[in-house]
Amino acid sequence: MLGLGVDRLQADINRLLTSLFHQGVLDEQFLQLQQLQDETSPNFVYDVINIYFDESEKLLRNLRLLLMDREFSDYKKIGLHLNQLVGSSSSIGARRVRNVCVAFRSASELSNRPGCLRGLEVVEHEYHYLKNMMHELFQLEQQRILAAGVRYPM
Repeated sequence: MLGLGVDRLQADINRLLTSLFHQGVLDEQFLQLQQLQDETSPNFVYDVINIYFDESEKLLRNLRLLLMDREFSDYKKIGLHLNQLVGSSSSIGARRVRNVCVAFRSASELSNRPGCLRGLEVVEHEYHYLKNMMHELFQLEQQRILAAGVRYPM
């Protein structure tokens, strides 16, 4: 029975990942990230993704603060934050977040405040969707590890 639970959880993980790839939420860079994980670093993907979320929260907060200032006019600052977010999103395979950041950056290059406000809204939406899906993925993975009887802290 134990093996069936592990198999079911692995199937759930595979279905979730397939869905995320099909939706364009993730790309092949995420698979490359997974390949770097092994027995010596069993939490590698989890740790990298959590660092991404911590840093992205700061960038999104900074973007929000910049755009809340009605007197704001330095759109290059927005571009710098977006470049960081594009780079880190690319490095973990967060395709949709990366893509909407690129569109947001275009609005900032045009000094288009309404476009930037809309861009921030879309980036935040995609970011939160990614975060929720990664949380679900890591929960399934933790359940699979526990069901298999392997003791890794997650």
